[in-house]
Amino acid sequence: MGAGPNSRGAAAERRTRIHVVSDVHGNTEALARAGDGADALVCLGDLVLFLDYADHSRGIFPELFGVESADRIVALRTERRFEEARDFGRGLWSGVDRDAAIVSAVRKQYAEMFAALPAPTYATYGNVDIPGLWPEYAGPGTTVLDGEHVEIGGRVFGFVGGGLRTPMRTPYEISDEEYAAKIEAVGEVDVLCTHIPPDVPELTYDTVARRFERGSRALLDAIRRTRPRYSVFGHVHQPLVRRMRIGATECVNVGHFASTGRPWALEW
Repeated sequence: MGAGPNSRGAAAERRTRIHVVSDVHGNTEALARAGDGADALVCLGDLVLFLDYADHSRGIFPELFGVESADRIVALRTERRFEEARDFGRGLWSGVDRDAAIVSAVRKQYAEMFAALPAPTYATYGNVDIPGLWPEYAGPGTTVLDGEHVEIGGRVFGFVGGGLRTPMRTPYEISDEEYAAKIEAVGEVDVLCTHIPPDVPELTYDTVARRFERGSRALLDAIRRTRPRYSVFGHVHQPLVRRMRIGATECVNVGHFASTGRPWALEW
């Protein structure tokens, strides 16, 4: 068919819409719809659900040890009694092949969640993810990036995955130096995509857990130095502030997708 009289104008007005999610934590049903109406989906990690702090019956931990044990470990962690929580956990894991049990459960979750990702998806790891397993499940429509950048709709998106080391000892926590090196490798971008936020108190404080999560100083420095249009991240489920400007950069916590089921939209 020939082009209609308004086709040139319609093409010129074509806009790009990107949906961004983070902290999926097993919400496969909503993940399957997360790309609806968008040109691409960006996923900032934490696909795995190890333990749901809102519903202690959900996740790998209660599946293995029951809800009462989940209640106990959540209480200890919430009270920041991390040594007691580790002692309690060690007792539960005694006689169990921990690595094999966790990897088996994570594989099951990954098989479901990666199958639900729309094409195209651009994804990076969260602190509870196991990067070594992702190549087995990421299909041709999913591009995994960490310390790398890619062009989407004419804008450059940089990706840095994982979290910094904490007493929680989640699977993908790395040193400040390694994290800073990945930030440096990304360079100047339009949209800087990370799992954790920059190290700003308003963005790192969780109002329900009543504690500061770890943010990155290297990320904050890069935002001030390279001035991306946006810095998008997750990790802090109930932040004191979800959105704030740092210089020329709009910093946005895209939300706790596991509970909201709604992506954050970026359009230009």
